Amino acid sequence: MQTRLDFMSVQVRDLSASQEFYTQVVGFEAVDHSPPGAVVFRNQQDAIFAIRLPLPETDISKDLGLGVALWFAVDDADVQHARIVSAGRQVVSPPQLGPFGRMFVVRDPDGYQLTFHQGGGKRT
Repeated sequence: MQTRLDFMSVQVRDLSASQEFYTQVVGFEAVDHSPPGAVVFRNQQDAIFAIRLPLPETDISKDLGLGVALWFAVDDADVQHARIVSAGRQVVSPPQLGPFGRMFVVRDPDGYQLTFHQGGGKRT
């Protein structure tokens, strides 16, 4: 039996600020219609990802992204890195060779660590 992740959403404090981060900084494209309280994205490779307002009883005073690492494959890690740096965002880990090829890490407005990696490595 083989299983693959089909869809993922993460909770965010400020939907507008996070939508701006993921569209203007990361380069995702929001789909035309998203459910209330959420924004669904589709990137050039058709990967589907969403942000949403916190679920009831979520303690938003804590770092929502603590312990969560999201990995996105990109055609060119250096180009994506330059895009994020030019947007004035802080890079957590600069471009370097990693387990899945050239990679770097940036933190989104809610503390989620986004790893952008460029082919070359095998996933285990």
